[in-house]
Amino acid sequence: MTTPTLITTWRTLLADPHKTWALFEHGTCVVLATASGDPAGRAADLLAQFGPVGAGSAAGDFGVITPDAVEGWVVTGHHPDVLTYVAPQEVAEPTDLSVGLYGRTKRALDAVGLRIVHLENGRDDG
Repeated sequence: MTTPTLITTWRTLLADPHKTWALFEHGTCVVLATASGDPAGRAADLLAQFGPVGAGSAAGDFGVITPDAVEGWVVTGHHPDVLTYVAPQEVAEPTDLSVGLYGRTKRALDAVGLRIVHLENGRDDG
């Protein structure tokens, strides 16, 4: 998926348009409670801590949400503000297991690369 498509997807998925969030290159979104300080640095720190996969621990757990607002899935992990989007074309078999494992892999890649491609610093849609 392209970065502009992911930005639009996350803007649609996030209920509060005034939230501050960072989008990482593989589709992981880190939502921040406040925009204070250095939001990009805080988002990267949060993902570095809660993004890596640890088999047999909470770091390996995931949940799959099927949102009404967009096609695809949101994969959750062991931190409620670290979320990864999986588009329908990214998985051959759209089961919770395959979607969850794929999303968890994307989150792990983002946790290693820590490359923010977009920072939404609380927008006002007027």
